[in-house]
Amino acid sequence: ALETLKMFEKKDSRVKSAAATNLSFLYYLENELAQAANYADLAVNSDRYNPAALTNKGNTLFASGDYEKTAEFYKEALRNDSSCTEALYNLGLTYKKINRLDEALDCFLKLHAILRNSAQVLYQIANLYEIMEDPNQAIEWLLQLISVVPTDPHILAKLGKLYDNEGDKSQAFHYYYESYRYFPSNIEVIEWLGAYYID
Repeated sequence: ALETLKMFEKKDSRVKSAAATNLSFLYYLENELAQAANYADLAVNSDRYNPAALTNKGNTLFASGDYEKTAEFYKEALRNDSSCTEALYNLGLTYKKINRLDEALDCFLKLHAILRNSAQVLYQIANLYEIMEDPNQAIEWLLQLISVVPTDPHILAKLGKLYDNEGDKSQAFHYYYESYRYFPSNIEVIEWLGAYYID
């Protein structure tokens, strides 16, 4: 794939930008961040309005820990293409990383309007509400999430934990037991169930 894409580097700027964007992404996947950053720069310089190139540039900056600059590239990608869901998702993750939780939540709620049944988006919203110490909202979003992925033992266990923290032992038992059914090796879940039976 790398060899094929490198053949397009010498073409006109739009083709060069597309090839450099893909090369940047491939190097990013291989964790070769310096090469990924070089090709991201080439892609952006060849076509400043390419949202995928701007997103890749943001990704390389995110990996290097420059979160403020990262957010700028994702926002520019969204200005060029408001339907660029990858940039919006990554912007939400960036805001979450730098503890700007309201802005992160705003990103993921916008994404939810576009991608109604995205498990990743539903999880991020639930997780943000949990971090913001709003367990009722976290539970609401996790319930939506298990309607999309009903057999995920980690989500079921998280629901059990939230219900337990709220003092609702019967609901906590239900979700912990469901989690145990799908993944009987989770020690934390086994310990909770054991303590519940002792009680």
